[in-house]
Amino acid sequence: MSKLPGWLGRLGAELTELGDRLEQRRAEAEGDEAARHALPAAPSAVHDSAVPAEAGRGATADHVPPPPSYAPSVAARPDPVAAIPWGMRVAAEAGWRLLVLAGTLWVLMRVISAVQLVVLAFVAALLVTAMLQPTVARLRRYGLPRGLATAVTAILGFVIMGLVGWFVVWQVMDNIDTLSDKVQTGIEDLKNWLLDSPFHVTQQQINDVAKNLSDTIGTNTEQITSAGLQGVTVMVELLTGMLLAMFSTLFLLYDGRRIWHWVLKLVPAQARPGVAGAGPRAWRTLTAYVRGTVIVALIDAIFIGLGIFFLDVPMAVPLAVFIFLFAFIPLVGAVISGALAVVVALVTQGVFTALMVLVVVLAVQQIEGHVLQPFILGRAVRVHPLAVVLSVAAGGMIAGIGGAVVAVPLVAVTNTVVGYLRAYGQEEALRYAPVPRGATAVDVAPTPAPGSPPEDIDYGDDEPYRDGDDGGTKHGPGA
Repeated sequence: MSKLPGWLGRLGAELTELGDRLEQRRAEAEGDEAARHALPAAPSAVHDSAVPAEAGRGATADHVPPPPSYAPSVAARPDPVAAIPWGMRVAAEAGWRLLVLAGTLWVLMRVISAVQLVVLAFVAALLVTAMLQPTVARLRRYGLPRGLATAVTAILGFVIMGLVGWFVVWQVMDNIDTLSDKVQTGIEDLKNWLLDSPFHVTQQQINDVAKNLSDTIGTNTEQITSAGLQGVTVMVELLTGMLLAMFSTLFLLYDGRRIWHWVLKLVPAQARPGVAGAGPRAWRTLTAYVRGTVIVALIDAIFIGLGIFFLDVPMAVPLAVFIFLFAFIPLVGAVISGALAVVVALVTQGVFTALMVLVVVLAVQQIEGHVLQPFILGRAVRVHPLAVVLSVAAGGMIAGIGGAVVAVPLVAVTNTVVGYLRAYGQEEALRYAPVPRGATAVDVAPTPAPGSPPEDIDYGDDEPYRDGDDGGTKHGPGA
């Protein structure tokens, strides 16, 4: 019985300690509840309010206590995108897209430069096909099979072009001796005129110029020889390109429609209708350009050749052929061929004849630029003169004479394709737009206002194509 008071004392002490712990836990719970009511916007409060009471009883370990009331408030950092000005964001978006586009164009130009001969041969084949394809279509309407019509047209076309080249070479070789003698006489006459002119040119100055020219030729003999060897390489490449162009022309004339259908299969399905409509219009533009250029060049060659012939300038026919060929290089070709005719007239017939040839060349070129080209080409090929000059310069820098020849038709075709795709995109946007109702329908209706003439309707750049053409492939090469 002596141990009973000690045991009761220990039990009372443990009960007292247990009561103190319960009071402490109750005080902590009340403090947490007060802090929760004091900071309703804290993340933990939102989290606790979203969790049901039954689910939160057993999830004490996952509970994150809120910060104490004495903790300083920290402002949230703004989004980095929102901190950048709007103009800088737009410039950055446009900048990286332009960089991607520039990189794509650079890679494309590198690829074209690596296979320049093949590209130029194919483009030349397209130009020849645009010139010969109407003949194939006409022969087919007369009842000839496609293969026979293609063979007859190609053979006649290549034979005519070969005869023209042979005639030019024959005329030059036949008149080279006479031209050389007249050039020597013209140089002597020019030297005598300089000695008697008011420019006070002396015989010593003329001799010095001749000696410097002779020394220059002697010093650069190695470079001249290498240039001659390079000329042989160029001739080999030219013959290879001509063969490639001939074979490509045959296949385009015979199987152009099937080739176009195969190209359309490479286009994504969503963009295929627009490309299928732009293709025939691009082909019509190219055909109109080639036909118009051939007609204008032929008229220039005939009239300038007649003027040179009546002025008794030697090699009038080869000069006329050169004028015809250089007419395919817009602006620059006319200047070069006209200057060549004037120089030949100057060294063979004198200053007066050269001035008369210059008058004839300028008169014919003015008639061509202001009458023939607008009348023959019309609105089918509409390129600004600045675009012509820049495209010819860029084409000449990239691919020489061949690039200068194909630059303008490429720009004309691109202009037609871009204009059609823009109009096609607007039409598709209007087609899938919500149907307007009420007074809004009157504002957006495509019909003219009551009493206005039909000419007031603006169809944009594609007005010549509003002739019922559905954009099929029957207008493509070889159709």
